Amino acid sequence: MTSPVGFVRGVAHPEAYHGRGKRTDFFEGWYIKLVSADMSSRWAVIPGIFRGPRSERGAGDHAFVQVLDGITGRAWFHTYPVEEFVASDCEFDVWVGPNHFTPESVTLDLPQLVGRIDITSPLDPWPVTLRSPGIMGWYGMVPLMECFHGIVSFGHSLGGTLSVEGKPVDFGGGRGYIEKDWGTAFPAGYVWLNSNHIDADPSACLIASVAIIPWLRSSFRGFIVGLRREGELLTWTTYNGSRERELHIDDSHIRWSLEGPHGVLELTAERKRGGLLKAPLRTGMIERVDETLDAEVKIRHIDTAGVETLVGVGRCAGMEVFGDIDRLLGTKSR
Repeated sequence: MTSPVGFVRGVAHPEAYHGRGKRTDFFEGWYIKLVSADMSSRWAVIPGIFRGPRSERGAGDHAFVQVLDGITGRAWFHTYPVEEFVASDCEFDVWVGPNHFTPESVTLDLPQLVGRIDITSPLDPWPVTLRSPGIMGWYGMVPLMECFHGIVSFGHSLGGTLSVEGKPVDFGGGRGYIEKDWGTAFPAGYVWLNSNHIDADPSACLIASVAIIPWLRSSFRGFIVGLRREGELLTWTTYNGSRERELHIDDSHIRWSLEGPHGVLELTAERKRGGLLKAPLRTGMIERVDETLDAEVKIRHIDTAGVETLVGVGRCAGMEVFGDIDRLLGTKSR
């Protein structure tokens, strides 16, 4: 069980490990996106740990590194003994077997990817303040939340070369992104979008998610959207008084419009097939999340004065549409 001091430290350091003292009903994973300068090589590497009962649907306690080829949609799930997982609860420093992840580099020894990628610019995290402790706002202070979320870096530059299935690929001048999740299980239904390859503004990064949030004996639709531009963070969230003007999800598109303290944000994304990743349930890591790194998101921002400040397309976009979407759409937002 996490101590009160450990919980507060975890809120202050979302990038660090939150599982100290956890022996069951817990997962934690870091989503690390690597894109070459010409965008021809796109990979998501997800180190993490799962602690839960052994059952027909799950393998019990294990560490893992998931790999997604964002070009082909192929995905792999490599497991390791829990003893080969070592992570700091004060900073971003994670070992899974021979694979090592820090703010300075990503070192990989996997069947698909071998080598070291240098992180050549400082990480750019979602700010953590007393008034708003990270991406989840005050919800991040509620210990019984089903799933917590953190943004380790909106974007940073890359250097180095990886052996990709035996062939050298130069990531010099490429771009990276890091986020993470931890808790007991993923939400029953959610949509997630991310891009830091926005044509109208190379400095920009979009992160957007909406999910079914259990609350007491009920649930609500909660959303978090951040648009990072030139050091400024514009937000539309459940906890800052923003409201959804439209949320439409069908087999081909996601259309989402929000209004809040930073004006109006309109998003339109085309749904594309991707690779199947494993997601944490209480019973195990289950292969059921269809994720792509090949989506495109049309972005339009209008500020509170009615001025159109950004119209662009986010490319190399990550997208997940997961779980009970009918219930997600039928659940009222807060």
